[in-house]
Amino acid sequence: MRTTSARVRSVPPTIFSQMSALAVRTGAVNLGQGFPDVDGPPSVIAEAVRALEHGANQYAPGIGVPALRQAIARHQQRHYGIELDPDSEVVVTTGCTEGIAAALLGLVDPGDEVVVLEPYYDSYVAMIEFAGGVRRPVTLRAPDHRLDPDALRAAITRRTRLILLNTPHNPTGTVLTREELQAVADVAIEHDLVVVTDEVYEHLVFDDALSPEGHVPLSTLPGMRERTLTLSSAGKSWSFTGWKVGWATGPRELVGAVLAAKQWLTFTSGSPLQPAVAHALDHEPDFPAALASSLQRRRDLLVAGLADAGLTARVPEGTYFATTDIRHLGWADGREFCLALPEVAGVVAIPSIAFYDDHDEGRHLVRWAFCKEADVISEGVRRLAAADLHRR
Repeated sequence: MRTTSARVRSVPPTIFSQMSALAVRTGAVNLGQGFPDVDGPPSVIAEAVRALEHGANQYAPGIGVPALRQAIARHQQRHYGIELDPDSEVVVTTGCTEGIAAALLGLVDPGDEVVVLEPYYDSYVAMIEFAGGVRRPVTLRAPDHRLDPDALRAAITRRTRLILLNTPHNPTGTVLTREELQAVADVAIEHDLVVVTDEVYEHLVFDDALSPEGHVPLSTLPGMRERTLTLSSAGKSWSFTGWKVGWATGPRELVGAVLAAKQWLTFTSGSPLQPAVAHALDHEPDFPAALASSLQRRRDLLVAGLADAGLTARVPEGTYFATTDIRHLGWADGREFCLALPEVAGVVAIPSIAFYDDHDEGRHLVRWAFCKEADVISEGVRRLAAADLHRR
């Protein structure tokens, strides 16, 4: 008896579940999966409790509660000058992950090509497959991990439907500059393409980022508002990853495509959490900047500790993550290294090969998370420095 569909069999299990389970099983320090050790603002938690106690326990509107949609519209206007109609140009999703799924299912037909930056967040692969799309990767090549406009242009064919962009970029920590974004915009306008842009780390950009502007939303570039669907969430910037409350914003037609697919996925998202996230956006606007400042210090702690252990990391401009090349240690690839690392050093990391089609490019890269508390990072890098990381 066949127990799974071909579409499920075609996608390997997420590497995050595998490596986090390994951390639990071995008692290793988890510098792998990107979830923080400390919750977000207490006032936001209190707002969720208040909502639970005052009747927000039944279905919310599929598009999202008005208070949150209005808060999202205010957030986009306040930070970026983007004007949105909260009743037609904003939809609440069950995290950015559902936003990605609904966007691809709502916009991509079987055989359509999706141009995507490589390395990629692994749900991109799964959902392009589920939609019947064809992945066309454009590689951000180590060690600089910058966008090559010529490679982007070369990826476009007559079957290209959309570009799936991620900036600030997981797992490399690259923040695309205005010039790089303009290259994307030029291609999208020339070929009349939709761009879905995952901006979930939008506020987690560091003050020594390559671009003095920090994060620039693609939709703010000339000619891009009408063809850009922007995804984000409260999970990363307000440290509530387990709440899974995100959003998609953009033109009515693109948001409508997300809602058309979302209604058959979760239908609606957590009712008591939505007013709490609205409170976060409106009343805790300084939290993300303070978090980014703290993350920058922890980034520097991790990067220095990795160097002490013989692992040179590219200094990321944003996100939670830093990448190292481990080929000098003699391991066949990053997966073999990461599977052995809990036994060798009592630490868990993520093999970046899981995020690549081009396995030669990603084979020896490993991703480390610095969203953990400083003492956890210090213990992790102490263990790494004390261990012999060479393959025996």
